[in-house]
Amino acid sequence: MTVTTTRPRPMRDFGLEVFFSRWEFTAQHHMTASDLESMSLSELMALASEEDRSAFENLWLGYTETWGAPALRQEIAGTYDKLSESNILCLAGAGEGLYAVPHVLLTRDDHAIVPTPNYQGSETIPLSICNVTGVPMDYTPSSDSNGSQGGWHLDLDRLKDAIRPNTKLISLNFPHNPTGFLLPREELEALVTLARTHGLYILSDEVYRGVELDETKRMPQIADHYERGISLNVMSKAYGLPGIRIGWIASQDRDLLQKTERFKHYLSICNSGPSEVLALIALKARQRILARNRAIIVENAAALERLFAAYPDLFEWQRPMGGCVAFPRYLGPDGVETFTRKLVEESGVLLLPSSIYSSELGTTPQDHFRIGIGRAAVFRDGLKAMEQHLDKTYPEFRT
Repeated sequence: MTVTTTRPRPMRDFGLEVFFSRWEFTAQHHMTASDLESMSLSELMALASEEDRSAFENLWLGYTETWGAPALRQEIAGTYDKLSESNILCLAGAGEGLYAVPHVLLTRDDHAIVPTPNYQGSETIPLSICNVTGVPMDYTPSSDSNGSQGGWHLDLDRLKDAIRPNTKLISLNFPHNPTGFLLPREELEALVTLARTHGLYILSDEVYRGVELDETKRMPQIADHYERGISLNVMSKAYGLPGIRIGWIASQDRDLLQKTERFKHYLSICNSGPSEVLALIALKARQRILARNRAIIVENAAALERLFAAYPDLFEWQRPMGGCVAFPRYLGPDGVETFTRKLVEESGVLLLPSSIYSSELGTTPQDHFRIGIGRAAVFRDGLKAMEQHLDKTYPEFRT
């Protein structure tokens, strides 16, 4: 069932970040990371042309353009099919976009729709402005060991039923965090048709686009596909460069971009100049970076499947379709909260229990956990520690 809030609410603590503040830098094995394998500054600079290397080394460290450096915006536009530099607004990470766009689009009298579970900012920020309806995603258990059947699904009929006369925004996130779900192309077409009929904006968080496990299922970017579509992306996730803090929104609606740029004056004002040059270097080398990162998640997904197959009565596995996080179901009698707590306290392996994805918009699954498959050595070492913990703690479940 869908659940609608009755009034704007104060923003609650960001559960994910509160959890990470305790464990992210103290756990020995960070196995729930939501970004791809990063690189050192020297590794990134090795991908740079002589011109870009010189631009970085001789950069003037003053204020930058609020819209973003023209060369960077032009390179970003090249990642879309139909957009130009004028359709791009650079931001300080993706979080600034998730905060700014709802504040530009929504008023207290409006209404928004958000699928659940979701990245918390996608619901908490609209909730602080107006009424929001949550549309829960459906889960069907897999019918084989590698999770190729079953999985997650967004019911478009329920989303349609949630639309009101004052609905203004649908917030999406595909490839989905935390499930790795991708919307089939025909369903995306139906969703766009629905939004166009009602004059709705679609804010689409596309930060994992480019690292789909099956590249044939890659979704079109909403800014290319719909005149009121707003694509959100960032260097942090698929590119594995969260430290440079460069994100952007793309849209055919230049008036919306202008209003968001004006709102940005109250936030970051402008981006870091060195970060803009580094983002430009990475985007020029994007095919190499994304191919490397996709190879990592394909290898890690297979390794994780082998471990889960050895414990079929403990884990119900659904391979993610895209991105570097998955959301397996835990079947053990002790429950997922106890399992994840003992795993980190006794063996140093950090996973994210599904309680972190609790929503103010309705119930969310409480027997799943998020695991990240986007890192190389960190994942290999963590998986080994996780297997040792399972062998020691749950020997009776091993087949």
